[in-house]
Amino acid sequence: MPRPRGYKQRSQIVLDRLIELYPEVKCALDHKNPYELLVATILSAQCTDVRVNMVTPALFKKYPTPFDLAAANIGEVEKLIQSTGFFRNKAKNLVGMAQAVVSNFGGQIPTAREDLVTLPGTGRKTANVIRAEAFDLPGLPVDTHVTRLSNRLKLTNQSDAVKIEFELMELIPEDQWGGFSLRLIEHGRRVCDAKKPKCGECILNDICPSAKDLISK
Repeated sequence: MPRPRGYKQRSQIVLDRLIELYPEVKCALDHKNPYELLVATILSAQCTDVRVNMVTPALFKKYPTPFDLAAANIGEVEKLIQSTGFFRNKAKNLVGMAQAVVSNFGGQIPTAREDLVTLPGTGRKTANVIRAEAFDLPGLPVDTHVTRLSNRLKLTNQSDAVKIEFELMELIPEDQWGGFSLRLIEHGRRVCDAKKPKCGECILNDICPSAKDLISK
């Protein structure tokens, strides 16, 4: 699939304007260390960050380390995370993740993407979240907001998250990957809504190829 016209120049303008609009960005999931962030990110699948942040304090109090979670009773974990949805599968993944961290990595959350994705419940997007947010390493998480905005802005024509990630990685400086993802997410939540985008007040509307069509809907 050919790349959209003007995508390189547009990507730099998008990056610069989003940095100006959102100079300080951080992950919306409450955490104090890489382990807590990994647990919270696994729980965030098909669940709001607000809900996850309501659940994790009790979970972290009961299981403060991977060693504690690795030895947990899955039924007790299920009770603590039930409100996040798909709680049985998530509980299985959480305990399995902790057991793998303990047995394969000495209880320390690994930093390499190829190691992170071996953990239950941890796909490429989650691995990139951990790398970018917890370890300040290159990682560009692609969620639904990043997918929607990068397509509306015609930075890519892809729909597959991994393909979008690789195309954006070519456009954005490596040290900005994590921040760029967070800024797209923030802009997606505040302005570029999936159903009712606020194009009239968007700082990108003059360069967004989709703005005219979205406004007319």
